[in-house]
Amino acid sequence: MPNNNINLSTSKRFDISTATLHILAMALMLMDHLWATLLPAQEWLTCVGRLAFPIFAFMAVEGYFHTHDFKKYALRMLLFAVISEIPFDFMYGGTWFYPVHQNVIWTLLLGLLGINIMETARKKRKKWAFILISVIVVIVGAALGTLCMLDYYGTGVLTIFIFYFFHGRKWWCLLGQLVALYWVNVELLGGLVYPIQLFGMEFELCQQGLALLSLIPIWLYRGRQGYHSKPFQYFCYAFYPVHMAIIVLVLNFVTR
Repeated sequence: MPNNNINLSTSKRFDISTATLHILAMALMLMDHLWATLLPAQEWLTCVGRLAFPIFAFMAVEGYFHTHDFKKYALRMLLFAVISEIPFDFMYGGTWFYPVHQNVIWTLLLGLLGINIMETARKKRKKWAFILISVIVVIVGAALGTLCMLDYYGTGVLTIFIFYFFHGRKWWCLLGQLVALYWVNVELLGGLVYPIQLFGMEFELCQQGLALLSLIPIWLYRGRQGYHSKPFQYFCYAFYPVHMAIIVLVLNFVTR
């Protein structure tokens, strides 16, 4: 006889699907871009927007482990990275060619290429070679992310590698994600700090440190795909260049 109690408890367990994570990340990214362009006085938008990139980085790694064809996955990302570059340049630089800052899909693509190299080495079951290659890939990936001036620079590539090295739901993986993301976002990136008072004591809250809150929806994800279709998949890819193009059009209209 099946254990109905176990099935019932499992079905009632709250989790977040892949589709929900994608929608959440897109909404958070939109808030951040609205602050950077149309609504600069609404600083809360960029505070909330700090959560977007770690979710995208996590989902990129999940996509790597679930794809049946990495080459097609990488080529699809390459296509949308190229498509997104002109609206990104217009949004951030006000011109069609803005070489000092590249869009975030290039960051995700570079991270995934590094993961593919490390996974290829890992599957050969030579631990020493995997460790050596991983060290080289991490250093080169972070350096290229900075030298090529990708979005989030080398720290963005490191964030993707964090979700690769601490992939899974074991306690040490979750702790590793928390500690490593703190190091990247607070120690390396730092940035704007808000003074706050709590229980009569004064603290400093790092704005970029709010990115750690992204771990809440990430940890609520347990592998459930949720709604999935080809149109929805391409909507998620197209949202990035399309929403930036719309922002640029609105900016041009309101500044006339």
